[in-house]
Order: sequence, then structure tokens, then C-alpha cells
Amino acid sequence: MQPEVVLLNVKSVVKGDFSLQKMQMVPVPEQAYGNFFEGDCYIVITTASLLLTTLNSTGQMDIHYWIGNTSSQDEQGAAAIYVTQMDEFLGGKPIQHREVQGCESPKFQSYFKSGMVYKKGGVESGFRHVDTNVYNILRLLHIKGMKNITATEVNVSWNSFNKGDIFLLDMGKVIIQWNGPESNRREKLKAVLLANDIRDRERGGRAQIAVVEGGCEGDSPELMKIMETVLGKREGPLKEAIPDDRPDLYQTSNIRLYQVSDASGSLVVQEVATQPLTQDLLHSSDCYIVDQGGVSISVWKGKDASPEERRSALSRAVGFIKAKNYPSSTHVEVMCEGGESAMFKQLFKTWKEKGQTRGLGSTYSVGKTAKVDQIKFDVMQLHACPELAAQERMVDDASGEVQVWRIENLELQEVPQNTHGQFYGGDCYLVLYTYMKSNKQQYILYMWLGRHATQDEITACAYQAVNVDNKYNGAPVQVRVTMGKEPRHFLAIFKGKLIIYEGGTGRAGVVNPDPGVRLFQVRGEQEWNTKATEVPARASSLNSNDVFLLKTEQMCYLWYGKGCSGDEREMGKAMADLLSKQDKQTVMESQEPAEFWVALGGKAPYASNKRLQQEKPLHQPRLFECSNQTGRFLMTEIDEFTQEDLDEDDVMLLDTWDEIFLWIGRSANDYETNEAHTSAVEYLNTHPAGRDPGTPIITVKQGFEPPTFTGWFNAWDPHKWSVSVTLYVFSFYTRAIIKATGIPAELLINKGPGELPNEVDPGKKEEYLSDADFELLLGSSRTDFNRLPKWRQNHLKKEAGLF
Repeated sequence: MQPEVVLLNVKSVVKGDFSLQKMQMVPVPEQAYGNFFEGDCYIVITTASLLLTTLNSTGQMDIHYWIGNTSSQDEQGAAAIYVTQMDEFLGGKPIQHREVQGCESPKFQSYFKSGMVYKKGGVESGFRHVDTNVYNILRLLHIKGMKNITATEVNVSWNSFNKGDIFLLDMGKVIIQWNGPESNRREKLKAVLLANDIRDRERGGRAQIAVVEGGCEGDSPELMKIMETVLGKREGPLKEAIPDDRPDLYQTSNIRLYQVSDASGSLVVQEVATQPLTQDLLHSSDCYIVDQGGVSISVWKGKDASPEERRSALSRAVGFIKAKNYPSSTHVEVMCEGGESAMFKQLFKTWKEKGQTRGLGSTYSVGKTAKVDQIKFDVMQLHACPELAAQERMVDDASGEVQVWRIENLELQEVPQNTHGQFYGGDCYLVLYTYMKSNKQQYILYMWLGRHATQDEITACAYQAVNVDNKYNGAPVQVRVTMGKEPRHFLAIFKGKLIIYEGGTGRAGVVNPDPGVRLFQVRGEQEWNTKATEVPARASSLNSNDVFLLKTEQMCYLWYGKGCSGDEREMGKAMADLLSKQDKQTVMESQEPAEFWVALGGKAPYASNKRLQQEKPLHQPRLFECSNQTGRFLMTEIDEFTQEDLDEDDVMLLDTWDEIFLWIGRSANDYETNEAHTSAVEYLNTHPAGRDPGTPIITVKQGFEPPTFTGWFNAWDPHKWSVSVTLYVFSFYTRAIIKATGIPAELLINKGPGELPNEVDPGKKEEYLSDADFELLLGSSRTDFNRLPKWRQNHLKKEAGLF
């Protein structure tokens, strides 16, 4: 199959996901994303443009191929060939990743937010497109993991259970979640999210979910009766917990560099260096293999390497794994010169980007996201040079036709043209972009999903996208856009008028709550890359690198950070005219009037470090979770991290290269705190780049983070933790029985004031639920629920029968 056919046949949104069937690629329906047959191989492509590529925050494109445990050698070989062909078609820009079932990289797992499900068999054993409302199912899923979970289909038997994990007994119309006595709170919540995802995507929302606590099975007699009907009576004790294995720090720091060259007439692989590695060891005329202690293999392709060297890079890596007797699950990534991943650069003592210098006034190569001289796109050049279109994430100059619909009552409602570009976090939208290529109409259909939209609205958005797609005979390329992750072309089509409100709705006749003061962060230098995003109206949201608009009842302030450019200021002015008809006042950083700080609730520290004024740091920051919740102390890296990833039950390690931060969660135990500090020292001493062992290690506590820490997180919310404190105080003074167990959900759901227990406030039923019931019924923790807008809280309460 030619790579052009692969690209043209894709009907994907955010992730292209294909199963190899008889050595051909066939599309996997969107409802089945995250479901993997163990007997198959898959190619997964992150996509944000017509060419099925996306650039993340580090500016890289990614193509993954996934190998099932029981897939054939022919299928594995075909997957590798297809990936190589795609890579060549895209000019060698993507980073290729080899993923093996059960040992997937954090990046790969992060694509499937609700978890991954491993299914027995494969295409020949009955693979079919997953249809909603199909209930003829009986399976048992074994749940593993905390941040990114996987679910493996196991034998439907009590023999498959153990004390430490969670299992989903899926019977089609009923899904029972059984929590092992030694499983922890976060694992239980993640499993609930997976069960909800199966219900919503595979059953059209028409399945019941119930929970059994394995340590208190007697509290759920009816559910246990159902389980025993399917599984039989349990004989003997449960198996002990299964430990989670992770490579140790020494293993991952044992780095060796090998050169792959055909200068002698045949391909030869020879060792050339050990850690610490330096960038000058890599020569453009050859390819190299970096072996990270057998845990991970990276292949680097020089731009002047021979075609044979470049084509055989992936197969050489697989052969290298076999020659070294490494596990077949060893992760492999392949990249070209100039397109190195952040993880690869971390293995070198020094790394300098082409055209990049240190300090303020830095210069950067074309293709980066800020502080770059921008030029108008030449449409013909983009069409003639696909790799340029892929690199810039632009299919044209965004001069095509735009239609926008909002999901209202699960149907499409066209948005008036004068409000195009205004998106509300409580809504979902469809945006159809039509443009000409080779005298033929082409289509891109964006599905924009608000952070506070309901699950019904999100499902309806996907359903309506199918209807629009059918209307145009399957021609549109579908792109799923989550709020805050808008791709460059999406920004471009709104010509610098894209405004994203945190909550509320754009529906006619609906009055959104007026917060009185609103703060917007403006990013971009030209019409085609600018957007204004609402952030918490607090001083801590400011950043010296950007323009901010502070809208009050009397005035609209244009705040210019010291690191913003003249182009950014001009876009800020244009955006201010869109947001407000009030008087405008320009405010330079460090010259703010008193009224400015009063509107923000007082002056407070914000991200103003000069390093943040650079377009990007020389080394990307990395975040690790330090936890012993599985019974062993583990450090797990979190990909594409945000403030939401900071877990108050654990210790987090943030590596910004110049400093190491240890963030201590409020509920982290002493063992985790002590081990985290020891591991931070070991992390530095064993780092493959030969890091300075004197690098500062800074301890910060939850709720007391300095701006040198918060500046690495976008739109830091300093009041996020205060909600937890309030809830803790409330629970402390509540009756002991409610504090310990909560009131049974059946005494609260769909009950009128006269039917409730005496101590229950009818307007606050949710506060009397146990934590487990709260998360099960409302789909979020108490902390996350209390940060939602009031209208969104009431909607969720209505759905759960608690309003």
C-alpha cells in the first residue's frame, strides 16, 4: 500500500488508529479507540492536520506502532514497513516509536485518557467494528496502573482475581467493579472512569455500573450474588497482590552509543562512546543507536546518511535488541537529525539547537512557537512540499470558508458569523473548514470539546460529526480538539479573533454568571497564530512573557509583560477591542496602578523569571510521581504535565535542569518524602548526561509553591488547594458516622425533602455521600467538583438524582 493511500483513507480525529488485517491497514472505528486485540498490530498517529501529524509543545511529530503479544512475525514486519513508508513520505520528520503490549511508553498511554483495554484474539478470531447498544458480552478485565491504566481481558474465573488489583466484570448491560482489598483510592477512581468510558462509548450510555469493595463483600450481597452466578462460588483465599515492576535508576543510566555505518560496503554496528555523551559525537553522515541499559533504544539518523542506512534504522534497532538478548518489549524510538525528542536530548551532557543562543535576545530556528519572524505562507509551496505543510501544521493560508455549529439539546445549532471564534467551556462545537486544492474542494471538520461540557454533549458532538461527514460523502478530515489544545490551523481560520471562555455557554437566551472581573492571556504574533484564553483572575496567573487583558466593570487593562514582543502587543490591542467596548488602559509590567492589583484581589508573586522569557528552555522540564502506593517505592514520569497531575497523596519531582523541585503533597507519607529526597540525589548522580551533583534540590509544600515552581505550569491556580482545606474542615466537624462512611446513596438519590434523613440539607445532598459514592455518581473528586461552575454542578447533580 502506498503511503499516499494511507493518508487519504484515514477517517481519524485526534488519533489515527489502524489494525493490520491481512497485511493491509483498515481504520478502527472511533468507538473502539483504546481497545487493542492481542493478536494484532496497530499504527497510532497523533493528528492535528490533513497530513496526520501534530507538533506538541516540544515541536515533534510522532508515529507509534503497537505489537500485540500474540501477533505474528509477518504482522510485526508489515507494521514496521508501513511506519517506515510514512516516515519517508513526511520527509523523515516524525519520531517513530515501537510499542509492545504491557510495556507502552507514557506518551502512548497518555493518548487514551480513560485507559487501554487488551482483548483476546485478533482480526481472524472475530474482530468487528464496535457498535453501540450491543449487550451480548461477558468478559473480565484486569485493571493495572494509576496514572495511565491498562485493562487486560483474562479468564472469567475467580482464579484471575488478586488482592491488590481491580477487576471489571462486564456483562453487557451491567458492569461490576470489584476493588481488591489492597487497591488504593486513585486506582479505584481510574477504574470507575474506564467503566464509564466503556458504558458511554460501547453501550451508548445504557449500561449500569456498580462497585463491590473486595474487603467488604458482605456489604453488597445482591451484587455478590450476581458475581457468583457468573463466576461460581469462590474456593480458597484470593491470590496475593502482583507487584508493578519498573527499571531501576542504575539500569536506565547505563548509556552506550553505537555507530551504524555502511562506509565499508556493508552495514556495521560498533560501540563508539559511553556516558556522559556529547552532541559532537553524532555525525550527519551516519546513523547511531543509543542503548539506555536495555530499557530503551533510540536510533538517530544523520541528514547525510545513505538511504540504506536510514531505511534500515528501525530493523537494525530490532536486530540490536535480539543480539543483546534484551526483552522483546524494549521500547524503540527512531528520529532524524533536527527532530530529536526531549528524552533523547536529556541523554547528552550538552545540546544546542541549530541557530539557538543563550540568554535574552536569543535567536531560534523557523518552526518554533514564539519569538520568530513570521512570514505569510505561500500556498503553492505548501501543496508542492508536503513536509513543509506537516512541519507548520498548515494545509493552506486559512482563507477558506468556515461554518460553525454548537451542540444544543444534542442537535446542531448554527452559530452566527459575527460570533465565530467565541468558544465557551460549557459547550461543544463543530467547525467545518472548506478550501480548494487542485481545483477540488477539501474539508476539515474540527470537533471542539469544552472542558465543562457534559458527557451527553461530547457524545452528541461525535455523533453529529458523523452526520456531517456523511453529508460530504466521507470527504472531511476529522480533527478532535480539546479545549486549550487548539492546533495552529484551527487558530488561523479565526484570523486572530479566537476567544476561549473558561465556562458558560454561547446559547442564545442563556445568561452566563457575571464574575465581574475576567483575565485573559493573549498568545500569538500574527492573525493566524493568536488566541485569548480566560485564566483565573488572580495576580498569580500573570507571566512576564505574555500579554494579558484584565476586564473589569469600568475598564479594560492591557498588561504587557517585559518579555512580550511588539507584534504580541499589537495582537493584544486587537483582541482587547473584541473583548470590550470599554475604555482601554495600557499597563507596563512593574508600572501597574493600584486599581489593577485591587481588581486581581491583591498583588502576589507570578512567573517572572527571565528564563521564562526565552522561547523554550534548553532542556524540557520533566515531572515524576514518587509513590509507594503499590507497596514498592516507584518514580513514574508524567508526560505533558499540568497542575492537575500534582497528586496530594504523593511526592512529585520536577526537574527543570538547573534545579530539582520536590513537591510534597498534603497527604504524602513520611516514607515517600524521605525516599523521594534520596532518589532525587541518586537521580542526579546517575543521570546519563553527567549532571552536576551540586544541582539545587528545593523542597516545596502543597499550597506554598513559589513562582519559580509554578512558572513551569500553565495558568497556575493558587486557590486549587484551598478547596481541599475547606472540605477537610467540613468533614472534621460533621457527625462521626457521616465522616467515616457517608450516608448510603440509596437514601439520597431521587428523594424529596420529606424522604431524607433528618440531618441532610436537601440542597446539599452530595455532601453526605462517601468519597467513593461521590466519585461514582458525579464522576469527579470533591475537589474537582467544587471548582466547577455552579450551573455545571447542578447539571451533574440532576443527572445523578441529587438535585
